[in-house]
Amino acid sequence: MTDVLGVLVIARNGDRDEFYQDPKTYEPQFTESTPLGAVESFQLGAFLRSVYLNPSSPSYITNMKPDLVNTHEVRFLAKAGGEGPVIFDSAIALLQGLFPPTPKNKITLANETTVVAPLGGYQYVPIETVEPGNDRTLEPWTDCPAFQDHISRVYASPEFKERAKSAQPFFGAIRDYVFGRPTTLENAIYDYMNTQLVHNKTFAHRLPPTLIEQARGFADFHENAIFGSKDIGGIGNLAGRTILHLILDSLQRIAFNGDPLRFLLVETSYHPFISLFHMLEITKNNPELAGFPDYASAIALELRRGPAPEDRDFLRVKFRNGTENFETYHVFGHKADIPLTEFFYRAENYAISSYKQWAATCEDGLQDDYLHIGSQNGATTTIMAACAAVLFVGMFALGKFIKRSRAKKYVRLPDDEVSPGPCTHHNYGTLHNVRSTVVALNTRAD
Repeated sequence: MTDVLGVLVIARNGDRDEFYQDPKTYEPQFTESTPLGAVESFQLGAFLRSVYLNPSSPSYITNMKPDLVNTHEVRFLAKAGGEGPVIFDSAIALLQGLFPPTPKNKITLANETTVVAPLGGYQYVPIETVEPGNDRTLEPWTDCPAFQDHISRVYASPEFKERAKSAQPFFGAIRDYVFGRPTTLENAIYDYMNTQLVHNKTFAHRLPPTLIEQARGFADFHENAIFGSKDIGGIGNLAGRTILHLILDSLQRIAFNGDPLRFLLVETSYHPFISLFHMLEITKNNPELAGFPDYASAIALELRRGPAPEDRDFLRVKFRNGTENFETYHVFGHKADIPLTEFFYRAENYAISSYKQWAATCEDGLQDDYLHIGSQNGATTTIMAACAAVLFVGMFALGKFIKRSRAKKYVRLPDDEVSPGPCTHHNYGTLHNVRSTVVALNTRAD
């Protein structure tokens, strides 16, 4: 039996209200979580607790405290994009199941009074929000021209047109149940139908059999075509490529004996699930995963120490679709756990780890040579020299008219994002240090 050194879990949000995304740009609209969604996420948290925090479980994380959360051992991130707080709400509910209230969450005061936290020892676990305006890790597809071009190519492809043609009888049959919404394959109608089926009693009683299953099938085809690619570095896998750097960084931290991190949770939307299944070559032998996962699904990447006398670390990938149990899937064509070193070798060149890389991939106008990785030095020197020359001439002319000038000091932050100008030197930080509220003055940009 192998020991589990640590786990990274990528979880989808629970049930929510209807969620609309622009079919041409995938810009999201606001939606809200439901009590059902909170229950689904809570149950997922309780399930993860039973697997990884139960000392009697074969997958128990070695030496991790099961009751009181140790914030040095865990890290929790939640996507905070245009859909609103629904994913953050799911993260809160999941953590309530993962670290439930305990009377051990108490403190003894100087006067020997013991105080237990509210709600029977509720544990307040910090969650980091990941906002696409500051960090592209969990929502890289919006405001990305190359991805929009990819969407257009998908819609214009022979495969998509053929599937749209075969779907015409279905779209004709549902026209009376979607109340004026576009009935085309581009504007997949499944989300609306599924939401109504769960929450609208009248709709549930009126909808004929098999229509919801057909809607799900067409939606799976649609989303898999948009967020999947046969090429591991393809633009369709963008959602997987940006989260991949977080996966690699976290696994590296868990593997390092001097780092206390043991459990990382990333609460996000369904999009990176599709991309990762393609990138890790899981869909080759499991085509049923070529679509979006159910609510409160989870991917677990377990870092395991090989059995004696093996002294290497291995990675095991598991997937739980909705309320099902974990099932193990082998990656990159392996028939067993993959050595961690090989996983890094196969994956690290396709991870997008900085805003600069994301911008270059998206071809969003920040494509000057000096913004490309590995080609910065010569071009940057020339540009900075030109800027310095212009500045010198300007100051010389200004000095003739101003006898006195007050010296002003400016602090240039490493991660400032500015509009490109003729003498602007761009300096972008890594995905997870670009923050609107926290500034590290002594951080060096990549």
